[in-house]
Amino acid sequence: VSADGDGTARVAPITNGGTSMDRLDQFAGARGEPFVVPVERGKIREFARATGTHDPAYLDDPRPTIPPTFLMTAGYWQQERNFALGGFRLDARRGLHAQQAFTFHGPYPRAGDQLTAQQRVEAVEHKLGRRGGDMTFVTIVTEFRDATGALRVEGRTTLVQTSQPVGGA
Repeated sequence: VSADGDGTARVAPITNGGTSMDRLDQFAGARGEPFVVPVERGKIREFARATGTHDPAYLDDPRPTIPPTFLMTAGYWQQERNFALGGFRLDARRGLHAQQAFTFHGPYPRAGDQLTAQQRVEAVEHKLGRRGGDMTFVTIVTEFRDATGALRVEGRTTLVQTSQPVGGA
């Protein structure tokens, strides 16, 4: 962990190679750099169709609101420096996306809005599992703010990584 010129704590990116579960603890409180998420009409329409939505509010409105889970697409706008976990990625054999929730503060964002998002690691917890050994739960909160700086949406993600592949394989 190092401090940038503005005094913000930054975690040096790490890779999965040799990364122990305990090293995830170093990310508690870490933040990624802010990034911009443009809310585009065409992307809302594509998302609605891809998720089987036929609601004309998403398909025909010239300035539709976003579907409730639309901000999952924010990941397409992120670069490594924007991720609160830096360069760390879950091992696909030992990790899973356990939970996702969105809290909206006021009206849903609409096409034409531009949001600024920033991730932070809210918590790192350890629990004993049966099949996959020790489990580490990482809760990441992504805040989405509008052009005035007002908080519009919070996305809360829980990731789990086991100390060994499930089933001991």
